[in-house]
Amino acid sequence: MIKLLKNLTTYKWAVFAVLILVFAQSMSDLYLPTLMADIIDNGVVTGDTAYIWKIGAVMLGITGLGALAAITASYYSSKAAMGLGRDIRRKVFNHVERFTLQEFDQVGTASLITRTTNDITQVQQVVIMMLRMVVSAPIMFVGGLIMAVSKDAKLSLVIVAAMPVLVVSILLILWKGVPLFGQVQKRLDRLNLVLRENLTGIRVIRAFNRESEE
Repeated sequence: MIKLLKNLTTYKWAVFAVLILVFAQSMSDLYLPTLMADIIDNGVVTGDTAYIWKIGAVMLGITGLGALAAITASYYSSKAAMGLGRDIRRKVFNHVERFTLQEFDQVGTASLITRTTNDITQVQQVVIMMLRMVVSAPIMFVGGLIMAVSKDAKLSLVIVAAMPVLVVSILLILWKGVPLFGQVQKRLDRLNLVLRENLTGIRVIRAFNRESEE
């Protein structure tokens, strides 16, 4: 995976833009609860309607900026991921063209179809998730922890208590999910093989009346 991600150097400016935009989006999401607290403490409690409208407008503006940052980050992350997929497909295609007939038989046409289509699509999806979720999660965690401790240190211990449960849940999902993902890829490979055989041998299948079996 690290070797694949080295191809992202071609799109380093798009990746850098995504990092900046995700950081801005995370900061806007973290700042909104503070503004909401100010509205309740200084506006609702005191009955200051003008203050509520003022901070509400600020919240609306920050929400708009956060949404704009999120949309732009999605655009650039998709652009980088799709470009990476295009480059990998080109390299895979050029590499496969140099295969001997024996190597074609060893790998199989169906497997080559799976690798040049579905597998690379999975890489693209992983890159998009890495550029968006994997980057934003640490920022949200650290920023949320800092803000929670600054507001109420004792109450922030709830986060510490919830951490082991979250870690165990994530590890359990990975332990169960990774083998299942491998099975899906193998079955998809098998599906491509059967589908290709049905398409290339359709006349023979019909000649022997084997449609239902196939």
